Amino acid sequence: MQPVPRFFFVFCAFPLLAASAAPPNIIYILADDLGYGEVGCYGQEWIKTPHIDRLAEEGMKFTQHYTGQAVCAPARCALMTGMHMGHAFVRNNRSMKERPRDEDKWQWRGQTPIPDDAVTIAEVLKEKGYATAAYGKWGLGYEGSTGDPLKQGFDDFGGFLCQAHAHNHYPRFLWKGGKQIPMPGNDRILTGTQYSQDYFIQWGKEFIQTNKDRPFFLYLPFAIPHLSIQAPEESVAAYRGVIPEEDYVHKGYLEHPTPRAGYAAMITHMDRGIGEIMALLKELGLDENTIVMFSSDNGPAFERLGGADSDFFESAGPFRGRKGTLLEGGIRIPLVARWPGEIRPGSVSGHISAFWDILPTFAELAGATAPEGIDGISFVPTLLGSSSQTRHDYLYWEFIAYGGQQAVRMGDWKGLRRDIKKTKQLNTALYNLAKDPGESINLAKKHPAILAKIEQIMEDARTPSGVFPFPEIAMKR
Repeated sequence: MQPVPRFFFVFCAFPLLAASAAPPNIIYILADDLGYGEVGCYGQEWIKTPHIDRLAEEGMKFTQHYTGQAVCAPARCALMTGMHMGHAFVRNNRSMKERPRDEDKWQWRGQTPIPDDAVTIAEVLKEKGYATAAYGKWGLGYEGSTGDPLKQGFDDFGGFLCQAHAHNHYPRFLWKGGKQIPMPGNDRILTGTQYSQDYFIQWGKEFIQTNKDRPFFLYLPFAIPHLSIQAPEESVAAYRGVIPEEDYVHKGYLEHPTPRAGYAAMITHMDRGIGEIMALLKELGLDENTIVMFSSDNGPAFERLGGADSDFFESAGPFRGRKGTLLEGGIRIPLVARWPGEIRPGSVSGHISAFWDILPTFAELAGATAPEGIDGISFVPTLLGSSSQTRHDYLYWEFIAYGGQQAVRMGDWKGLRRDIKKTKQLNTALYNLAKDPGESINLAKKHPAILAKIEQIMEDARTPSGVFPFPEIAMKR
């Protein structure tokens, strides 16, 4: 008798969705470098996000949801493929060799592509008859590569294939349907006439209109609020003079004259577009059969880089660290989910989940089977208020960049290693996140048994990567 795949139980043990019910449309909205505390429903006071806040009011807010990695590309790999950083193909940002630079015909080579045999959310949902599209920032392969979204299950893609291309919100061109679409009036300076975010909203609405009579999956990986700080003047004007500015030494990206106002304007402008998406769903009668999720790809930008002021906005909420670190501020992110009639309004979940759970969750919602061997666990039971939720034994991350890092979340406990490459030692800090969410009290010496278990997970929860090799010392106890 063949062994039962380990995710068979996750998929079949919860008969929560009626077999005869039409599968829901799925919209997943991903902000870029948005911190846990940068939207109103997570405590933000300066930046206005009424439409995202309404998603939380009418749905569920997660308080212990994690990204797949502390930077863009590997986080998106975990999201798309259901693999954590011990098994994912992409484990760090890495740009491919650039083509000869011609400012008028610059192609933006892009990041390491995911392989052809990678199974993405879009491919799983297409098997169940879903129309699929993505509009925003991809970062998992350049045009024509194995990681091209048009080769990874998406019927359409529009936006930035390359992350570096997305560092300016007024680009000279965007990709759409495999072709470059010129953006007249844009020259990759601080301002322009064609704001990329508005195209993502427009294309998303057109996709919904076109596919309103069939199930669809719309992935909106926005480039906001990743630097550079840029937003249309009418959005910035609403904050100029309202949010106090301070003199600072500019570092990196484009310099904005009122960076705090500009940064807030980007997020509110994004929120306004989300409101347009939600209004269209109601207009078309799709509201009750569409689940909408909103999240972010990692923690907020480093302090004062490009004018971002994460301290002023308290962007990471109560957590320590920023993007690029495996501290909570770098990897704990917002997640809200709304599905009228299915998700209880105003509910809050402390379920511990991560990006690699999104694929099996969407598979279950669609009546599909998640691929065998992934690291994710569906959290549909949590969404629907069931007590039968299967929980992770642990969450695992490794990150070769920023000094070399490893982290494990095991219940309330978190083990963290930093500066592995620099120190060439495996010093593991231990924190109780329930009592110390700011990771300020190292309890490693007081709880050696728990520490030993977490260190064993750090050794066992991974397979070596030839593309993104990790320091050998981390593999030796």
